[in-house]
Amino acid sequence: MTDAAALPGQPRGGVISGPATARAQCVLAPNPSPMTLDGTNTWIVAEPDSDLAVVIDPGPLDETHLRAVIETAERAGKRIALTLLTHGHPDHSDGAARFAELTGSSVRALDPALRLGDEGLDAGDVITTGGLELRVVPTPGHTADSLSFHLPADRAVLTGDTILGRGTTVVAHPDGRLGDYLDSLRRLRSLTVDDGVATVLPGHGPVLNDAQGAVEFYLAHRAHRLAQVETAVEAGHRTPAEVVASVYADVDRSLWPAAELSVRAQLDYLGEHGLIED
Repeated sequence: MTDAAALPGQPRGGVISGPATARAQCVLAPNPSPMTLDGTNTWIVAEPDSDLAVVIDPGPLDETHLRAVIETAERAGKRIALTLLTHGHPDHSDGAARFAELTGSSVRALDPALRLGDEGLDAGDVITTGGLELRVVPTPGHTADSLSFHLPADRAVLTGDTILGRGTTVVAHPDGRLGDYLDSLRRLRSLTVDDGVATVLPGHGPVLNDAQGAVEFYLAHRAHRLAQVETAVEAGHRTPAEVVASVYADVDRSLWPAAELSVRAQLDYLGEHGLIED
């Protein structure tokens, strides 16, 4: 997922696994990799005085992890009443069905194939479980079904893979589209400017305390990458693999397959806007 060294939003320091805001705490899944960074962040979100909690992204199908999430909530005196998914990638969603069995909670997602229960998620929905307020923000681009969740009381947003705590995310072509992703980043920037969002609670990596700085960095990074891809094409690099070798030469080769997905999305975007010839 990563193709940049650092974000301007300053991490809290180290791997998050514990309380992050007054209403959100993370249980880190044991699935570290170059694509998942330290692992998937499973978020438990609840009002401090409520006995009901919402879990966002139960993570991979790992029984020990799923039970650790439940035990963490129970130690805080809370029962998990609802499960939400930011998107359908396996490292976020594969454990959802088993987690629903263990907790008796429904699973709500944008993609109907991922839902367990009668309700899905749509733009503008407000989750009010246990007095909690979570606002559903559509943020497609990494995938078509990507969502973020605005937590107004903590001036925070849970971003899944749309913004990471370290590095930058892949636009997972063909499901993900760059134009959608740029629109989603602008939507998140509006939350920081108009709604006072200061903190990013990401799907991977540490918490970011400068939400606006992180969004601005992502937008600048995408503009820079687009310019690099356009220059590479003008220099005669026509295939996605050739463009990756040119533009991502300083990136670990283990990440090149993921980078190629983003390059394909960038080439599509440039072609759609008439910036390169087909």
